[in-house]
Amino acid sequence: MGALRIILLDHLSARLEIVAEAEKARDVFLVAEVMAEATNVRHHVKKLAFGYAAARHFAEALRAAGFRVRYVTLDDADNAQTLDGEVLRAMAELSPDRVLVTEPGAWRLREGFEALKLALPVPLEILPDTRFLCSHTEFDAWAEDRRDLRMEYFYREMRRRHGVLLEMDGTPTGGRWNLDAENRKPPKAGLDSPPRRSFRKDAITLDVLEMVRRRFPDGYGRLEPFHFAVTRRQALVELEHFVTHILPGFGDYQDAMVRGEAYLRHSLLAPYLNAGLLYPLEICHAAEAAFRAGKAPLNAVEGFIRQILGWREFVRGVYWRSMPGYLEQNALAAHEPLPWFYWSGETQMACMREAFVHTHEHAYSHHIQRLMVTGNFALLAGLDPKAVHEWYLAVYADAYEWVELPNTLGMALHADGGLLASKPYAASGNYINKMSNFCSGCAYDPKVSTGPGACPFNALYWDFLARHRDRFGANARMPYVYATWDKMGLDKQAALRSQAQAHLIAMRAGTL
Repeated sequence: MGALRIILLDHLSARLEIVAEAEKARDVFLVAEVMAEATNVRHHVKKLAFGYAAARHFAEALRAAGFRVRYVTLDDADNAQTLDGEVLRAMAELSPDRVLVTEPGAWRLREGFEALKLALPVPLEILPDTRFLCSHTEFDAWAEDRRDLRMEYFYREMRRRHGVLLEMDGTPTGGRWNLDAENRKPPKAGLDSPPRRSFRKDAITLDVLEMVRRRFPDGYGRLEPFHFAVTRRQALVELEHFVTHILPGFGDYQDAMVRGEAYLRHSLLAPYLNAGLLYPLEICHAAEAAFRAGKAPLNAVEGFIRQILGWREFVRGVYWRSMPGYLEQNALAAHEPLPWFYWSGETQMACMREAFVHTHEHAYSHHIQRLMVTGNFALLAGLDPKAVHEWYLAVYADAYEWVELPNTLGMALHADGGLLASKPYAASGNYINKMSNFCSGCAYDPKVSTGPGACPFNALYWDFLARHRDRFGANARMPYVYATWDKMGLDKQAALRSQAQAHLIAMRAGTL
């Protein structure tokens, strides 16, 4: 035979070289569901089901196009349950003359394939992942001589390079590159989620759901209802639905949080984009076309495109430029174990509980809940960055290490010492109270900092700033907060720090 072409479960794209250049008469595709990847962290059962269902449908599409596919299910009696083992088993049975794989989205997997080269009797080539719009070489060239890596400047370059939201003279549409200031409104009364699509489950998807239910009986999260798109055609329907019905309201309230509303006006496209069912430029072009046609306002479209063309490509560049050492960074010396309530949701903090409910039910919570609620708490409480990273990687359907790790260690936890963000995204209960309706009815009062009913975010916020003054005191973006701290007086400062310790004791005891 010809080549053995390995398709990983997040490489479900016919545009990748590994598919586009395959020879139908000679090559074989290998797709393997293995327990080693299902259990490297405690993945949400919906995340597992989406990955398996999408991969099985992709394999069927390859077969329908005339390709040969060797698909190994998790239940296969001969499954080696590791990627290496399945490659070696396929080698022994098929005797290919070479092996190809697209670059994985995790450093550990890339290193695994580099090591596998030494064990194979034929060449193994790792192909570039061309679904992304900025290659490693291009990102490194942009970053090389910069003292600070800031997404805003990278984003502008990407807009210019790909001609997105630009006028004929090269200026940004609307006269400004960034309209983020218009997208930070608190939730208005009655703000809710528009109706969302749910896709019919065929025999393949039903088989996957039954297998996940059986193989992961104690898995995290709720498996059904299962609404995910699992084919490219369904993902395109999801894209059209978002652009037509949801994007027009995305901008104004993209930072808002509302009790009982997991989605609001956010897209649910990230799992499909990250798995290969959708492509970044087609999403950006669809959003821009809605603006050009007068069907969506510029602040919504620009804010949405910035997440894809700017932030997504930027964090991938940071990930590959900074690994493998990035995973071990802990600039703030945070070592608290992850509290059990991140898994159980059992906490008296209404905002945290709400985020955990969304996560458990949907394998989803939107970016402000991730950053400014669960991530903010982890930052203030000094939770161990690697433990927090593994939780985020496990529980969200769109989480792959290349995108999740920089968002967690860099953006949420400032564990990279400011490589990704110029200041820590630390906030007291006042921010959450302003941007959500979570605080009404909570056991804790966001307006109280010490004593009975004090919101944990308040004292933990001031304690965090006090602990790390040597690092942040000279930060050009933080003089106001330290001036406020200094005006409090020693007694109030001591009371806040004592209250923070009481919250940490309650956190460790599981009673917070």
